[in-house]
Amino acid sequence: MAATGMTGNPNKQQAAPGAKRSEPTSSKETVAGWLKPYSIGEKLKTLRLRKKLGLVELGRHTGLSAALLSKLERSKLYPTLPTLARIATVFDVGLDHFFTDERKRHLVAVAKRRDRQRFPERPGKSEVSYFFETLDYGATPRKLNAYYAEFQRIAKEKLKPHAHAGAELLYLTSGALVVTIGGQGYDLEAGDSIYFDSSVPHTYCKSSENLCTALIVTVP
Repeated sequence: MAATGMTGNPNKQQAAPGAKRSEPTSSKETVAGWLKPYSIGEKLKTLRLRKKLGLVELGRHTGLSAALLSKLERSKLYPTLPTLARIATVFDVGLDHFFTDERKRHLVAVAKRRDRQRFPERPGKSEVSYFFETLDYGATPRKLNAYYAEFQRIAKEKLKPHAHAGAELLYLTSGALVVTIGGQGYDLEAGDSIYFDSSVPHTYCKSSENLCTALIVTVP
């Protein structure tokens, strides 16, 4: 006797009430293709490494498993917006950080000499120890800052120590210069370079009458 109340193929397995239907493969591929240019996984990993966090430690902060975070970083999975928001909160960034198309970044920036502007060490002061020009003003986002500096003769008692987060590399291209870091002076001649923790107060003092210039690179 035929069963009553059934439609379609009686051998077809019926989904349990309330079961979540799996997303069609073609739809997953479309979403993955749309998200790929944003390099979300790579950005997640970069943020984590900058904070020097392991996957397990990040998992404790976000409530997500280390296995899931690993898949997100390797782009094996793409996070939902609530998941991404939880991660963004840990790193103090907005969601827009993850949705910048890497193909549209200014990966190459040329700073023409004629377009660069010259700035004094301290605006509005008649005596300064150096003038500088920014060499990377067209680059976005910047991973470092580069400057061309021209040093001036100034009395030592008028030098103003300054400090900033990160590290600094100075390569002296001409002249002679004394770089004082934390009270210790270092004599440099053309062709010399010095690397130091720029969070320590430091000054530059031109020590010859000749033109004194340098290339300076700082990183946060």
